[in-house]
Amino acid sequence: MGSNENGEAELWSLSLAGRGDAFGALYDRHRDRVFRHAYRLCGNHHDAEDIMAASFLELWRRRKHVRVVDGSILPWLLVTTANTARNRARTDFRYRRLLNSLPRRQEANDPATDPYSRYQNQLDQDLARALGTLTTEDLHLVSLIVFEEHTIAAAAEVLNLTPAAAKSRMHRARQRLRVALGGDASTKPPTAPTPVLEGKRP
Repeated sequence: MGSNENGEAELWSLSLAGRGDAFGALYDRHRDRVFRHAYRLCGNHHDAEDIMAASFLELWRRRKHVRVVDGSILPWLLVTTANTARNRARTDFRYRRLLNSLPRRQEANDPATDPYSRYQNQLDQDLARALGTLTTEDLHLVSLIVFEEHTIAAAAEVLNLTPAAAKSRMHRARQRLRVALGGDASTKPPTAPTPVLEGKRP
């Protein structure tokens, strides 16, 4: 059975009945979006993979209590992903601080030595830090409305807010993100190296 043979509502109904193959089809359907969302929140691939796995585990564990919006489990799953990412950041803070304090020798083949990789990594970390300045509820709103393009009404339903309250909170969240992301001119795109034509000396 594949996701093309069943709509999401039917797949979820079968999952509630304990059908692992139906849940697997939902995993295949949503894993990429969940991973992208986790990556936005943490800024690195390894943690994003762990957060994605934990979020789907929580989806299965709490499947009897999942709120379905417009026939989809994705909004609930994205909110769970945000909560998982935030909880992971809290519990891992001391461990990462200890690791960062240890001297490490950078290998020559480390992709971080590439100026383009360093620039992209910095952008990823800047976005993760900016999202980290939001309250949990505002982070959920931004995730659902900005990144996943759900309507304010759908996001409000997931979060048990009125549409008016969601709209007001969304406006404040956008302003806070602009402040967190703006005014930092320390990370500029590196200048591309000049190509050397064959037969000419650099």
